[in-house]
Amino acid sequence: MYPTNLNTPKVELEKRVFKLKIYLQKNNIDGALILQRVDLFYFTGTIQQAHLYVPAHGDPLLMVRKSYDRAKAESSIEKILPLKRPSDIPNILKANGHAPPTALGLELDVLPTNLFFNFQGIFGNPEVVDISQAIRLIRAVKSPYEIDIMRRAAELSDQVAGWVPKILREGMTEIELAGKIEAEARRLGHQGVVRMRLWGSEMFYGHLMSGPTGAVPSFLSSPTGGAGASPAVAQGPGFKTIQPHEPVLVDYVFAYNGYLSDHARIFSLGSLPEELMEAHAAMLEIEQMIKRWAKPGVKSGEIYKRALEKTKALGYADHFMGVGPERIRFVGHGIGLEVDEFPFLAAGQQLELQAGMAIALEPKLIFPGKGVVGIENTHVVTDDGLDQLGQFPGEVLVL
Repeated sequence: MYPTNLNTPKVELEKRVFKLKIYLQKNNIDGALILQRVDLFYFTGTIQQAHLYVPAHGDPLLMVRKSYDRAKAESSIEKILPLKRPSDIPNILKANGHAPPTALGLELDVLPTNLFFNFQGIFGNPEVVDISQAIRLIRAVKSPYEIDIMRRAAELSDQVAGWVPKILREGMTEIELAGKIEAEARRLGHQGVVRMRLWGSEMFYGHLMSGPTGAVPSFLSSPTGGAGASPAVAQGPGFKTIQPHEPVLVDYVFAYNGYLSDHARIFSLGSLPEELMEAHAAMLEIEQMIKRWAKPGVKSGEIYKRALEKTKALGYADHFMGVGPERIRFVGHGIGLEVDEFPFLAAGQQLELQAGMAIALEPKLIFPGKGVVGIENTHVVTDDGLDQLGQFPGEVLVL
């Protein structure tokens, strides 16, 4: 009934839980209660409505409200128990040999305030410790198992990009092109959900925009916004018709078995103006520079600083990652189960790269009234630099 061939291996989950337990022990936290859906999937292999309790010492408990049977089929956690209501959790812990925590770890970056107060009451007002940073750091370094899935997602991103030349036509609207691309992505196995962690951030499959709409900003922490279908969405493809000799950005995330590949390419019907072609080539140059230099031990903020310096040297500082007050101050971001993972290649960031981190590198230039050029690929940090997972050509594809 369930696609158990895609279940996360037991040994993979055990390694992840072990890392969290070590953090709890080092910081004198009695236990962590994991509630956020993506974190649940990471540590248990299921996103069913559940509460995962990871004690500093002892076995984790997965307490499931709905669907218990499906959670049993999907997760290899040893102790999976039914849960009627959260107020039952202390008694379940006691029955399984765990004392009530005096210091309880919660994901405070995403936990709604009413649930925070609720769990404070349920556990008798323990000291609450924010473990969100620790979880995000654990998740930032991918295992070979995770990298293999992301590599497959990147291969599928390449196939989606390869589909665009077959369907892109003059006069079609952005949203029509988006629908045709998204249908192909679904046919290839796209899971249909792209997850983000930051409160208030959301997207569908990604951004698709042509010509001037590529320079329309919006609320998302992204160099591009787009007109969108309405103010209720305010990003992505809209109803503008695609014209010759303008850049068409297809910046889509492929989501496969939970994991993501972020991938952007520029297409055009007929040649682009020379200034845009040269600008795009400059972004490819910056991408290659960063790929060689971004190695373990390099601070993530230094990567942005170096990219900005190179952009200034090439004469594009006023257009890099946005224009004026709309500019964003990063050149890439971590990626995995969510679009916005650690590390952020952003101004002032001190987190050092580690081998196994996955990064979406996206140097782009915005030209008001003309559009956007640039590139995005998903990479893995290695001792030799960034290993690019997708292989679709990065040059502007002129049709």
